[in-house]
Order: sequence, then structure tokens, then C-alpha cells
Amino acid sequence: MFDSTPDPDMPAAATARPKPRPLQQSPEFARALMACGQNPLMLGGMLVLHRRLPAGLRLAMVNRADLGNPAPLMAALREHGIGRTPLILSPDAPAPHLIRLGAVPLVTPAHAALWDLTRDPDQRRAALHQKWRNRLKHGEAQILRLTRQNLPHDVRHWLFQADAKQQSARGYRSWPIGLTLAYARENKGQAKLFQAFEGKDPVAAILILTHGSTATYHIAHTTRRGKQLSAHTLLLWEAASWLATKGICQLDLGLINTEDAAGLARFKLGTGARLHRLGGTWGLWPPLGRLLRPLALLDRRLMAG
Repeated sequence: MFDSTPDPDMPAAATARPKPRPLQQSPEFARALMACGQNPLMLGGMLVLHRRLPAGLRLAMVNRADLGNPAPLMAALREHGIGRTPLILSPDAPAPHLIRLGAVPLVTPAHAALWDLTRDPDQRRAALHQKWRNRLKHGEAQILRLTRQNLPHDVRHWLFQADAKQQSARGYRSWPIGLTLAYARENKGQAKLFQAFEGKDPVAAILILTHGSTATYHIAHTTRRGKQLSAHTLLLWEAASWLATKGICQLDLGLINTEDAAGLARFKLGTGARLHRLGGTWGLWPPLGRLLRPLALLDRRLMAG
């Protein structure tokens, strides 16, 4: 439903698709962080954040990385002079073998919804859950105008304002607006804003960040009228279809929370997205290493796949 004019800021669809990489491990994310004054490191092929805490203590964090083999990361940390620095590790997949390093479980694994965009449109539509497909048909029957553009550099954009109110009401925190704008600024054409209008009034919007062959559902909001028109469903479907034509093979719809946001979880999974189990969060202080292994063993089952 979006216009079919070429987009000079997006790569053409490629025949060879590189392995999907989470946003938190992408060079695009690193560029945004550097633009905001941070200094992420690429060590052992992984993006490592580090910060200095009070009293001079340093802390390193590795989020959504492939830690199936943590040896290259540990060696790179030592080579960079931070091999004795406390670590917060959040693998992209279950990594119970971290126990052997002396890592201690801190948070049990969550799940993310990953939508495969490599199938053709008919296959993707057939994979939709029936209620989701019905809402899509309802949205397609409405008189809505859909637009696509690069994210404007405007902290007062209505989507940011609506998202801030939503975060406050639901008690969660997302990226600072400055980091989102930095991502758009440092990665031209890779922060795409999709909007649905009824007449001149916006009724739904989705901001999607692209990184390599992958995209991430970053911010979204639907007005009360938009819900009546199934605007969010229609907008997400059309955005995903457009991304697929640009060679994006996977759309990360974010974490699934069936306890506090059951409706949103059903909406994400209604696309036919698969549940992907993450690896939880671990704490590791290399100098203590084996001394903490008995403590880690207590929670082995909770952190396994």
C-alpha cells in the first residue's frame, strides 16, 4: 500500500542474506552510542559497553551477543586490559555453559518474538493467526492513508510524546529520545517512520530501525480511533511487506511479556512470529571465577534452553 518509488537510503534486496544480528550487537547501534558520547568496544566480534562506576570501579556489559563460545570475548577483554572487570552478560540464546566460567545467574531468560520475512507474501499471510488476519482485513477495508519516511529530527514529534505518556502509564523505560534521534542521524535511512492517517489525523505510527539484514520494532502507538480502525495491524503488515522487498529477512518485535502486557504479546505472536528464548542475565567477575561456581549451579535449570 506504500508507494513503490525506489528508496535511495535503503539497500536493494540481496540474494545472499547475512545472518541476522540483534540491534544491540550492530555497528549501527555502536554509531548511535558514539554520537551520544559513549565509547563502545568491539571485542571478540561483540559489542561491549563499559562504564566507570563510583570509586573508580569499571563495569562491562554485553547484551544480546552470541556467547555459544565465550572464549574469544574473554581473550579480547584480557588483551584490552579489562580482563578483571566485572561483567554483565545477556546472551542472545541460552548459555548454561557460562557456569563453567563462574558466571552467576541474575535474571531468568525472557523471550523475544522474531518474524521471518523471507517467505513470500501469500505464505506470510497464511501464517497469520485467524484473529490477526481478520483485523488485517478490517484495516484494509478502512479509508486510511499510509506513509513512510525517514524519522524527522524532532523531539516534539507526536509519536515521541505519545510513547513517553505510555511509558509513564505502564511503568517501563525505553531508549532516550536523543539516542533514537542519533540512530537516525548516524544511520541515514535506517530509522523508518510508518504512519496511518484518517484524513489529516494520525491514528497509528510505528518506528522501525534497520540494521544489516534485520529490523527492530522500536516504538509504536495507536490512538483510540486507530484501534477502532485496526490501523496498527494494517500498518505493521504493510511495513513488514515493504521491509521484505528491501532484503530484510527478520523483524525483531521485541520482548514478550504475557503477565503485564498480554494483549501486546498476543498481537506480536499473531503475526506468526516465533518465540525465541534469550539467555537471561549473568554476572561474572573473572578474578573470582571458580569460587562462584557452586552458587551458579543452583540455578542451572532456570538458565538452560
